[in-house]
Amino acid sequence: MDQFQKVTEAIQFMTDNYRHQPSLMDVAREVHQSEYHFQRVFSEWVGISPKKFLKYLTVESLKSDLKSVPDLHVAAEMVGMSSPSRIHELFVTMEAVTPAQYKSGGDRLLIEYGFAPSLFGDCFVAVTDRGICAISFADGNREAVLGEFQAKWPAAELIQQDDVAMDVVEKMNSLFDPNPKVKAPTFHLLVKGTPFQVKVWEALLKIPSGMVTSYQQLASAVGNSSASRAVGSAVGKNPISWLIPCHRVIRQEGIIGNYHWGSTRKTAMIGFEKSKI
Repeated sequence: MDQFQKVTEAIQFMTDNYRHQPSLMDVAREVHQSEYHFQRVFSEWVGISPKKFLKYLTVESLKSDLKSVPDLHVAAEMVGMSSPSRIHELFVTMEAVTPAQYKSGGDRLLIEYGFAPSLFGDCFVAVTDRGICAISFADGNREAVLGEFQAKWPAAELIQQDDVAMDVVEKMNSLFDPNPKVKAPTFHLLVKGTPFQVKVWEALLKIPSGMVTSYQQLASAVGNSSASRAVGSAVGKNPISWLIPCHRVIRQEGIIGNYHWGSTRKTAMIGFEKSKI
């Protein structure tokens, strides 16, 4: 069992039993590890204790985050000025496939794909000469993830290149390096979606790492405050997890809510990012 799987088991147990305030011993027992070993595994992953990590994820804390910065543009400026982390330097650009490629399912498009371990689990990455076109999480079922991807790009030529995936994942992991040796990486994305979906995904790019927004706030950001349901649907169809940060969208009540790759992973990603700003 890899490190992240142990971490997610612990996070699931802690969030499920938050009101009972489980001790370190309780959590360690749940994941079948000694207190010492579990504390070390968790701290190696995120750099803080499980107890401190959990404080970032309470309903009260998340509701406060939603109220503190109602506008995505203001949020980006605030993080840029105050964060000691270079995560706010992340530069992501995005373009959509042509209408012809959208209709054909990627005809004449060469896609290199692969799998690589990441901070948040086994990662599937697909890349074209025009940019990254998919990032998702496999969770021990790589064939299903690849099949789902192929269904979206049925006419494309696919070649497995795990080193390509590893290169992308290493660049994403490096964003949280406290002592970076190189300049923050840039990423260019190629997405396949309807005009409305692309508009929502562009708005997601404005949510800074370590912050969250609600579906209602995101709907306002795309110019239609009454379209929360449609916005939620577009968020759920995001093809590039992590870099297009749909995990940073939560419910207005401060509840983290669903995530295509699992609500516990969403919880882990939000808590991890909040601990780094």
